[in-house]
Amino acid sequence: MTDSSSTPDPLLEHALLDIGIPPCPEILVRIMAEMDKEEPDYHRLSHIISADVALAAGLIKTTNSPFFARSQRARSVHDALTILGLRASSHTIAGIILRNIFPSTPNLTRFWDASARKARLCAWLAHKLDIHGFNADDAYTFGLFHDCGIPILMSRFPSYRDVLGQANRDSLHEFTASEDSLIKTNHAEVGSALAQSWWLDADMCLSIRNHHSLKALAPDSTLSKPNRLFIATVHFAEHFSQQQLGLDMTQEWSKFGVACLETLQIDEDDMEFLYSEAKQVVALLD
Repeated sequence: MTDSSSTPDPLLEHALLDIGIPPCPEILVRIMAEMDKEEPDYHRLSHIISADVALAAGLIKTTNSPFFARSQRARSVHDALTILGLRASSHTIAGIILRNIFPSTPNLTRFWDASARKARLCAWLAHKLDIHGFNADDAYTFGLFHDCGIPILMSRFPSYRDVLGQANRDSLHEFTASEDSLIKTNHAEVGSALAQSWWLDADMCLSIRNHHSLKALAPDSTLSKPNRLFIATVHFAEHFSQQQLGLDMTQEWSKFGVACLETLQIDEDDMEFLYSEAKQVVALLD
């Protein structure tokens, strides 16, 4: 289950509205309220979710994705809840809702497509590496949400694409340094705040906040192993995606690559093998 034992801080809610962060949607509040019961009613949850056709279809589609390597296939919302489990289901539902609340523009369509690609690559990589306590469902969720502050800031600041361009070209400083200097906030902080408001796990919220921190994967990092695994995996997935699709390269791999390899316990031979498989995975996603 998600870390949702307490209600959101009213001060946090006010701050989210100030920056334009969408409050937790009512349907997700209803779903979480049912999930937090001592004995959640799967039939009631199925009814709540099925009332939104797009949400129901998205949940079933994600459950049946080949990147999670499940032997069962979901034919209904109830099947999906049973196969995924309530915790993973709540994350999947949140991800579907998040995309739908923003206006459809060419820039955001490309952003969401890239996020979905990285999320699925994260899931594939977590499954492939088979690290104890690090599962594909959580890796997928983190991949989907780690940059969720970007569409919020795109909506709030007309010049934000230029800010992102400057951050992408900076090979010396943290990615968020350009954001902080130009708009006095950054997508990692905004994304973490949204994740907290939307009931994602505390580890994910902290990892979102720190995924561009140069100290995150350092030997003296104070972050927990789950935090570091999330961050290393998403940088790996972004690197794979850029390599395989010939996309513009950011500077993040030059900053994080060595530490990612150490965190995920991958050597150069493993890299060559993973590159070859990632090419096939990326091809399936497009």
